[in-house]
Amino acid sequence: MADRIQKIVTKLPGLKSVTDVWKTADSSLERGDAAFVTDLAIALAGAYATDAGRMWQYRSVFDYLLRLLATTPGPGNVVQALRLVSSVEAADRKIDRHTASLLASSQPAEDLAVAFTGHATEELRACLVHELVLRGVDVSESPGIAGWATSTHWSHHPLGELPLALSELEGQPDLPSYSVRGGSHSIPYGPSANREVQRDARAHVPSAEETTTEAVAKGTGAAVTNWADESNGRIEARVFDLAAPLAAESVPSTLLALGLACLEGAGTKKTAFSVEACPPEHAWRILFAAASTGGAYNSGAGGAYGRLAAWQSMAGLSGMAQGSLAEEVEACARACAWYAFGAETKWFERVAWDIGLVAVSPERRRLAMLAATDTD
Repeated sequence: MADRIQKIVTKLPGLKSVTDVWKTADSSLERGDAAFVTDLAIALAGAYATDAGRMWQYRSVFDYLLRLLATTPGPGNVVQALRLVSSVEAADRKIDRHTASLLASSQPAEDLAVAFTGHATEELRACLVHELVLRGVDVSESPGIAGWATSTHWSHHPLGELPLALSELEGQPDLPSYSVRGGSHSIPYGPSANREVQRDARAHVPSAEETTTEAVAKGTGAAVTNWADESNGRIEARVFDLAAPLAAESVPSTLLALGLACLEGAGTKKTAFSVEACPPEHAWRILFAAASTGGAYNSGAGGAYGRLAAWQSMAGLSGMAQGSLAEEVEACARACAWYAFGAETKWFERVAWDIGLVAVSPERRRLAMLAATDTD
């Protein structure tokens, strides 16, 4: 077996197609030899992981082997997937997060309990807990998982602040489906199709003072940070204190009067602008999708960290401090008035990745907005 693996490793850089390597792995798994798939992936990582950015053959084969193990049902395949990502050669926090998404989407919870008793990093375990929560698993009652998930020893972990059950605000999140060939997911945003509105000179627009701080902008934009950092995206996240309560009918005109970069030139006959009231559930769904699945040129943070980022953005928009409990953020979010907006300005790319959200505080004296756009 070692000679067979070494032959594949040696020839990989010169291959113009890697489908034969995929077929070899498929055949091995069909024969019940998941260990061969793992050994091959570990050997490839040991040889080429440091050159992954320049070597498409390695990236393609390694990802295929990991997906093959993680998405093919069977406790033995789970064990081998965990052995792969726990190896020194393949160890990486991003791979842990990705593996947790793959496993939770494809394997029953009872077969995943081994991740909490065998060799697995704390990062993978933390991600796996919340990937399972997102898929409706009661981790607090799952044998083999509950003991770790409900313990306090991982409360310091960034994901430790998230609840172990989905809230009403989260509902049933749109989640990717995975296979050995890749994944697919829905995109709940894009060029706005809301009712178009024009600037209304009769609307009462209260004077506004911008109160955006770097920390508030960072927290509010948490869900779309990956669009700017890893793709071609741009973000505008700002907060304003209003001199008088903002009436619902004045929201469009107020937005146009705030000097937002994303709305420059909007509200005229030549530049369509749309705004529409929406429930906070819609805002969370948009933010979660943006954070978890990414923009045009990246794959996002995954379900677990996407959930965290969505709550961080909800907190920023609602006026809650970062680190607040999810149930506190939800209560505040439900008291706010929410709006979705869009415009045919030069700022928005208007391809497939456009977001415009506004939250007005319960007393209607604070307005927070988040806009994001990305393109391929």
